Amino acid sequence: MKTVILDQPGHFTLTSTPQPGAPQADEVLARVLTVGICGTDLHAFEGTQPFFTYPRILGHELAIEVIESNSPDFQPRDRCAVNPYMTCGVCAACRVGRSNCCAKMRVIGVHSDGGMRDRIVIPAAQLYKCEKLAPMLIPLVETLGVGIHATGRAQVQPGDRAIVCGAGPIGLSVIEFLKLAGADIGVVEKIPERLAFAQKHCGLTRAYPSHDEAKQEQASVLVFDCTGDRGSMEASIHLLEQGGKLIFVGLINDQVSLFDPDLHRREATILASRNSTPAEHHRVLELMESGAIDVRAWPTDFVAPEAMAEKFPLWLHRQAGVVKAVIDWARE
Repeated sequence: MKTVILDQPGHFTLTSTPQPGAPQADEVLARVLTVGICGTDLHAFEGTQPFFTYPRILGHELAIEVIESNSPDFQPRDRCAVNPYMTCGVCAACRVGRSNCCAKMRVIGVHSDGGMRDRIVIPAAQLYKCEKLAPMLIPLVETLGVGIHATGRAQVQPGDRAIVCGAGPIGLSVIEFLKLAGADIGVVEKIPERLAFAQKHCGLTRAYPSHDEAKQEQASVLVFDCTGDRGSMEASIHLLEQGGKLIFVGLINDQVSLFDPDLHRREATILASRNSTPAEHHRVLELMESGAIDVRAWPTDFVAPEAMAEKFPLWLHRQAGVVKAVIDWARE
């Protein structure tokens, strides 16, 4: 079967690998339809993704179609989203319902091989039926899950003045749930095309090309940094109101330093936000299928697997104004 392997940073191999075997108990054999590309994939390609080893088959934002099922909950032709977070169920985090930060988590496409191949065997417990969504949009269930979890961590209230640093897919996902919560939203984004996209599609009037410009305005009680950029993460404290919350959503494989008086003067709360939970995925699906969240404009680059080696360097350096790239794996 057709498979793309990331052999080492900066190098993909398009090859043929054996078909997977039959699904075992409570598993399904699935055809991969589409694969979303996110910062994790780009950082793995760059060689800067934490907790990552090579070679690896990427692909954790997946739309699949069931071919063969060994689970009573799924039948052939069921179209599904995938929860890529494989958790242990017994660690301290899992026992209190915080499986998003499971101590033994293994993420499909990160710690184990993912969906950049024609067929994949997946535990049925990781699947969500979503017959109403187009395959191009199904990978965004996982993306939006990051946003709903981050805003939940922040306990957003109606009218809260919030600012989001970074208008990539994760930043946009946070914005969507801030909108639903009734927050007063601003955005900081240095890439002009992304800033313009956030203004147009999210209806934002407070939009800034830099932290320095944002600092000229009133501070925010909630600051979400979704960049995974050290400079932005360290500067975000200066956008924060007294007594506010700074939420780090983006991940960086580096040290981040804050000047302690800036922290203490504000009596700031700093929160990290990691992944999302199955309950949050179900809520995202409900909102997408009802039309309460509309992300049809997000996929701006929809390509075949054969184009990945050419496209990844462009996506990594945020060229061509791409918001969300999706691999059309089922394209003949």
